[in-house]
Amino acid sequence: MFEFITAGGILMIPIILISILAMALIGALFFSLSERKVMPDGTTNAARKLALSGRPSPAQINKLRESSLLGRVLATGLENAHLPRHALKESIEETGRHVIHAMDKYMTTLGTIASIAPLLGLLGTVVGMINVFSVITTQGVGSPTDLAGGISQALITTAAGISVAVPALIFHRYFRGKINDYAIEMEKETMKLIDTINRKVSNTMGTSSANPSAAVQAAKQKLLAQQKANARAQQAKGNLT
Repeated sequence: MFEFITAGGILMIPIILISILAMALIGALFFSLSERKVMPDGTTNAARKLALSGRPSPAQINKLRESSLLGRVLATGLENAHLPRHALKESIEETGRHVIHAMDKYMTTLGTIASIAPLLGLLGTVVGMINVFSVITTQGVGSPTDLAGGISQALITTAAGISVAVPALIFHRYFRGKINDYAIEMEKETMKLIDTINRKVSNTMGTSSANPSAAVQAAKQKLLAQQKANARAQQAKGNLT
């Protein structure tokens, strides 16, 4: 293996370094984009229960926020539940953009590695071919060993660059699709929370508007009863007279 790396020339060093970086990024993305970190089960139901219970405490909202990335979005909805629907939706969307940016944290670097790895391999190919033609210029074509060294360097760096670029590109596309799926699912879950908050507000307004009507009816009935009692009292007084 060491002879293989040595034969590839100095450009094998950056190719090896970016391959190590790519493996580290892939491992970090698997960890940060796990379902437990992004959208654990029961998060939306917990947020909806808090919304239906009235005004949740700051401790409950902070616990929800720190539980996951989806929790951050839903916590924003609970904090701004008193706002109109359009303002509530805008605040949730703003937090959602920050969450998606957090999920995108390592994607740019991984995509860059997938792009530059084959270019480094191609550069190694060019350097190897330059060495070959330098040998031909100085010694002619009579030294196959010297020619083979330049050709070997060209082929090894190309193979190494492609070997790094292919898995990096595959995982970049995989994680990109996963982030898009998470974004769509988060939008669905936040809409459920918004609907729950709106229903809670509507029920509260309906109850508060019904109470004054009941009070007015009760007052009318009391006044009517009082008038009847006064009429009977006057009638009884007239009979006595």
